[in-house]
Amino acid sequence: MRPSRRLTLHALGLTVLGLTTAQPALAHHDDEGAGLVFTSSNASSGNQLLSFARQADGSLKPVATTPTGGLGTARGLGSQGAVTISRDGRYLFVVNAQSNDVSTFALHRDGVSLLSVTPSGGLHPISVTENDGLVYVLNDGGAGNVAGFRNAGGMLKPLKDALRGLSAAGGTAPAQVGLSADGDTLVVTEKGTNKLVSYAVAEWGALGAPTVSNSPGNTPFGFAFNRRNRLVVTEAWGGAAGASTVSSYRFHERNADVPERVSAAVPDLQSAACWVAITPNGRYAFVANTGSANVSSYRIDRQGAITLQQAVAGPTGTGTSPADTAVSADGRHLYVRTGGVFTIASFTIDTDGQLVAAPSFAGLPPTAVGLAAK
Repeated sequence: MRPSRRLTLHALGLTVLGLTTAQPALAHHDDEGAGLVFTSSNASSGNQLLSFARQADGSLKPVATTPTGGLGTARGLGSQGAVTISRDGRYLFVVNAQSNDVSTFALHRDGVSLLSVTPSGGLHPISVTENDGLVYVLNDGGAGNVAGFRNAGGMLKPLKDALRGLSAAGGTAPAQVGLSADGDTLVVTEKGTNKLVSYAVAEWGALGAPTVSNSPGNTPFGFAFNRRNRLVVTEAWGGAAGASTVSSYRFHERNADVPERVSAAVPDLQSAACWVAITPNGRYAFVANTGSANVSSYRIDRQGAITLQQAVAGPTGTGTSPADTAVSADGRHLYVRTGGVFTIASFTIDTDGQLVAAPSFAGLPPTAVGLAAK
């Protein structure tokens, strides 16, 4: 038994209203405790990182638009994790799906800076994850694969023996790649096969052979790990009305690639549950229901069992099509990118997991994908 790593080491591009352009760094904001929220424009003419400063009431103020050095697709990616912040908060990664590469940014107190643009190890990267300097990218083009890298001061170096296929050579329609909290397990959800694929991660980043597990609910999509290594996965059921469910799993150190199901297909009574975010304390999960224009909330116990807290915890409005979700590092705010009206909806999270609506930001490009918050 090896010790865990933690112990050992659709759409056209439009002008973004209210955002500055080609600005290499964030403007200084007065509240030193304010966090930052990021999305990407996904523009085919040149992808950009859009940066926002969180205000005291949870609303967002646009502060910069920074080129990623790559190209977007100008259409949805059908994924979670297109924009990801490293676990230590020092770096940010953005997929450039059209140019088949990944951009790495340094995050500073008052700005961001582009450090590198690296080939993704495959075709059409749609999701990226990081833990303890290991970075993995999910490519859904061609046969589809995951590719591993070591982040060396902002330069991504390909890892030996860290390129792996999915459950099949085509037709898998993967949605997300993600690392467990201890960094010992890498997971991919496959919408097309209704399966989860998991890989044991060696201390130096090499991946084991894929382990393929059946999802208890159809169309597994987005997922998130909490700090206790409990995994929560949404199941969209092909968008069928009122059919969405959420499942949870845990992993054990001796079998890091084998998910143990804890809660199977717990309904949220909504439609097209796709994206999910978990609070830093690991107690609450918020699920964006694209088809029913709202957010559901779940409680997570210490073993990873989930129970529906509120089927409609936060309405986002008719036609909003809520998508990417992110919780701020302090656990006080939930942000939801809406694909229907091109906003970032904001909510304050009470101590009991209740959501209170805050002012939304309007003016995202219709092509925007991904969401990450500090």
